[in-house]
Amino acid sequence: MSYHRDRPGQSTMSREAENLTTEPELNPVIESLRKKGHRITAQREKILRIFIDLPHGHHLSAEDLHGKLVDEGMNVSLATAYRTLKLLSSLGLLRELDFAEGHKHYELKQDDLPHQHIICTNCNKTLEFEDHFLEDAGQKIGAKYDFEVVDAQFKIFGQCPECQK
Repeated sequence: MSYHRDRPGQSTMSREAENLTTEPELNPVIESLRKKGHRITAQREKILRIFIDLPHGHHLSAEDLHGKLVDEGMNVSLATAYRTLKLLSSLGLLRELDFAEGHKHYELKQDDLPHQHIICTNCNKTLEFEDHFLEDAGQKIGAKYDFEVVDAQFKIFGQCPECQK
């Protein structure tokens, strides 16, 4: 992507970001940001687009995200990637995951597909599984203590079949 300016105050990157807001799958996410009073920057839109386009079951660390942004020609610092991931997680747009690797991973939060993770402690292979009993249990426990549950995560750590050999 180029960053030259055609009009005062507007870069090519800004025009490309304007085009992103017309994409149907991004609109609800963009509206959520706007309703909460946050600016819709080209970087935020590009980061959301990367997460929307990720294949199901893929997760990104801040370093992975930063690499993708740089590969796509964006001039963004790793610190900006971290800050944006934290913001989008705090707004409930991304899900922050801790797989006990010393850094966080992130995925697009999709309320229609609540899932959990099973993680190999040797090779870090991560599988997703759905269990509505766990989701229901999280909601019930939250209600018991008057908590509004925004996310419930259940992780199983063990050794995958390949590492057991």
